[in-house]
Amino acid sequence: MNPVSGSDPAGDGVWPAHSAVGRLTRAGQWLRQADRRRPWVLDVAVIAVMFLMFCLPDLVPHEDDPGPERLLQTFTQLPAAATVALQAGLLLPLLLRRRAPTVALALVAAAFVVQWSLGVFLRADIALLVALYSVVLHGRLRRLPWACAAVVTLVFPVAVRVSRTFSVVSLWEALFFLLSAVTAAVALGLTVRIRRAQLAGLRDRATRLEVERDQRSKLAAATERARVAREMHDIIGHNLSVIITLADGGAYAADGSPERSKQALRLVGDAGRQALGELRRMVGVLRDRTDAPDLNPQPGIADLEQLCTRFRTAGPDVVYRSAGELDTLDHGVQLMAYRIVQEALTNTLKHAGPRTRIDVSVAAADAELRVRVHDTGRPDGSGRLEPPAEEGHGLAGMRERAALYGGTVDAGPAPSGGWAVQAVLDITPLPGGTA
Repeated sequence: MNPVSGSDPAGDGVWPAHSAVGRLTRAGQWLRQADRRRPWVLDVAVIAVMFLMFCLPDLVPHEDDPGPERLLQTFTQLPAAATVALQAGLLLPLLLRRRAPTVALALVAAAFVVQWSLGVFLRADIALLVALYSVVLHGRLRRLPWACAAVVTLVFPVAVRVSRTFSVVSLWEALFFLLSAVTAAVALGLTVRIRRAQLAGLRDRATRLEVERDQRSKLAAATERARVAREMHDIIGHNLSVIITLADGGAYAADGSPERSKQALRLVGDAGRQALGELRRMVGVLRDRTDAPDLNPQPGIADLEQLCTRFRTAGPDVVYRSAGELDTLDHGVQLMAYRIVQEALTNTLKHAGPRTRIDVSVAAADAELRVRVHDTGRPDGSGRLEPPAEEGHGLAGMRERAALYGGTVDAGPAPSGGWAVQAVLDITPLPGGTA
């Protein structure tokens, strides 16, 4: 087992499960949050740390110190006030390093030029690299080549002066060291900038994905509401139309033909029970209960004969014909065909009345399922002759159902009289082998 991956609690095999890593991560997060709340605090803290590390040593005399400190005394020694003024000229511009990094670099470079023109060596010269890092991180990248060229131009005379002052250091060694420091500042700035850009891109992508998820959820909810509305319209509207027609016929025949009235009442009960069963099925699906009771399957083409029989009892003469291999069709296509015929029969009963003839044909051929419902209209010739100015929910629902299978629905007056509804559904088999 890899000791690194085996001890990684996250399971990514990159960082060992060490408490110091967690503490550093939390400290970094806290520091970033504090910096977002009060950015000036971090800027002041950076200058304070640089003053303690690089300015105080230049203000403390080193007359008794051996080694490099004595060699540094070969440069010009200024009074403490002048030294502090030069140090302030190098450090204070860093307060602008995030808002105006190019200006900060220019001010630091000016102080740097003044310092070295006086022949003074200061550890605070590290501010030049910090300013260059800030330009890379916060400035415009098109200004980066000019900033790098300016810094290299400034450090070249310094390398010459150092190589002449210290005989043990050659010009190329001093130049290599200074250019390496400049390169490190630029590389560090680019690394942090690229990392921040990547994190910003990931946050933006996460935000967009969240918005898209919400939009998909809303779209799915709207689609589901439309589907439920169509199903409820089919269940309630169609069965109620049949029940109302049967009830009217039963009331009309109550005095003259009590047997016909009883038959109508029985049919009303059957239609009501069927509607109740379909409503229970619909509600059971909406509840999405795992312990829901077994419900009858959705109707298909095989149930069209029973549907036509129920409508015959309401008065119309319904003739049903079918052709082709209908039982092998996809259940969704069969449900579409059943609902379209149901809607057309209900509209016929509503507009043409019970004394009409209805021809229903369902045929499957040439990868198409054709459904046609034609009525002869009212016996007196009255009724609908022109399409309505605005489509009702029933016709719109039929067209939406057909569109799901790449089909079309046409409804209007038939050339031979009456009204005709014709639907064409695509039943081309899918690549998986199912229709």
